[in-house]
Amino acid sequence: MAEITVSLLVEGGKASGGPPLATSIGPLGVNVNNIVKEINDKTKDFAGVTVPVKVIVDKDSKSFKIEIGMPAVASLIKKEIGIEKGAKAEPGMKPSPVGDISIDKVVKIAKIKIASTNATDLKSAVLSVLGTCLSIGVTCEGQDPRVIVKKVKKGEFDASIKQ
Repeated sequence: MAEITVSLLVEGGKASGGPPLATSIGPLGVNVNNIVKEINDKTKDFAGVTVPVKVIVDKDSKSFKIEIGMPAVASLIKKEIGIEKGAKAEPGMKPSPVGDISIDKVVKIAKIKIASTNATDLKSAVLSVLGTCLSIGVTCEGQDPRVIVKKVKKGEFDASIKQ
């Protein structure tokens, strides 16, 4: 069984039969439209977010399977608060906040990502998401994410952070 794996990034629910998919899979004799339909079905919940996708094609049987990866935490944060880009700042300068996220949305993202991180529990995953908020210039509950990290560590948000 000779398998070919094609890895690509697609916006959730918006894969198309054009390049890069058609150019890499078309020559293998597989129905590209069926692949596009399955990718779009599997990624529709990630609309507006770039998702890693692997298409594994068996060259002999012309069968395929689709594996959907997990979007980056930064992409999920940006989707939740409705921004396209994080903050940029000159080296050594603090970026201006580009948006604010609620602790409930941070917990939601942490629950999505926990299986694909090194976090041992939900609280650790929440702390990781808050670190990403800091790096892309997003505040949490109107405050610097570092302030929220301290509050999470003290247990102030334990009611929101339930497994």
